[in-house]
Amino acid sequence: MNFDLSEEQLLLQETVGQFVANECPPTRLRELFDADDGFDSVLWKGMIELGLGGITLPDEFGGAGLEMLDLAVVSEVLGHACAPGPFVPHSLAGLAIALGGSDEQKQRWLPRLASGETLGTVAICESGDRWQLEEWALAADGTLTGEKLHVPFASNADLLVVGVAGGGLVLVERDSTGVSVEEIDGADRTRRLFRVTFDGASCEPLPEGVAAAPRLRDAGLVLLAADAFGAARRLVDMSVEYAQTREQFGVTIGHFQALKHQLANMAVEVEPCRGLYWYAAHAFDHVAEEAERSAALAKSHITDRAMQVARDAVEAHGGIGFTWECDVQIWFKRVMFDRAFLGAPAFHRERAAQLAGW
Repeated sequence: MNFDLSEEQLLLQETVGQFVANECPPTRLRELFDADDGFDSVLWKGMIELGLGGITLPDEFGGAGLEMLDLAVVSEVLGHACAPGPFVPHSLAGLAIALGGSDEQKQRWLPRLASGETLGTVAICESGDRWQLEEWALAADGTLTGEKLHVPFASNADLLVVGVAGGGLVLVERDSTGVSVEEIDGADRTRRLFRVTFDGASCEPLPEGVAAAPRLRDAGLVLLAADAFGAARRLVDMSVEYAQTREQFGVTIGHFQALKHQLANMAVEVEPCRGLYWYAAHAFDHVAEEAERSAALAKSHITDRAMQVARDAVEAHGGIGFTWECDVQIWFKRVMFDRAFLGAPAFHRERAAQLAGW
């Protein structure tokens, strides 16, 4: 039995990897990281032209009709490149409508999301660090009044999928009356976050939103785990490269036994995580009874391990690793985002234990 990716999935990863390497090299990434607006419309248009706007959307709506594993391996590549942009929230918005929307909502929105004509995002978190669908308190009765926090790329989005009280989902067009956005100064400047305030804003419920919301959470956890895995791999690569070029006492620091051990430990922390997110993505489509727990495990374990690797990468780079000028800080903050978004590892580790009946 072959447990590796298919040839098509490997080609997808290679194609996306080459694209972001060409279109967003470290110099361009640094410009976007330091800029007031971290949204690169040219880069996002290129991603859309590659078909990344609708990987899992049905082909009848202009999507590729692929599976969560295909979406996740792309997320890994983007994490490895620290590519800025709304790939994860846009994908989740499309998935929410595909899973929970009416036929009319699917006909209206999915082709536009797949083609990039509409940019989607998800508004999940509420004050008090309430990420989970069981905690949502924003009431929807034809209109919304309240706020959502940590909404990715809300100022650029055209459509918001909003989690509401009772665990349902509603659609809100960002240019509707009663919707305002304010940027939050987040650590990861490749994925800008906003506070969205609703003041009697019109909303349209997804008929199957209550059933779709847990699936939306699972998908988000898998994609964040994959992104963190890619970022962690890049931090290992950066640390090895630095060890092979930085010299002390007339030799490269890679000759020092202590650093060799540290780099080996970093690699050992990362590589086994690959299969964890692969299985969680596979279970999302094929092993329904294990999907929720597998997603929680992937998110909690991989983002925790990636955070430790990020700390080790800073140490491996010595004094320069703590500076703004060193690119390690960009990937470090990428991992911080993945670890915090949709809930901390400790919460999802406890969920995984409960789902296992422990």
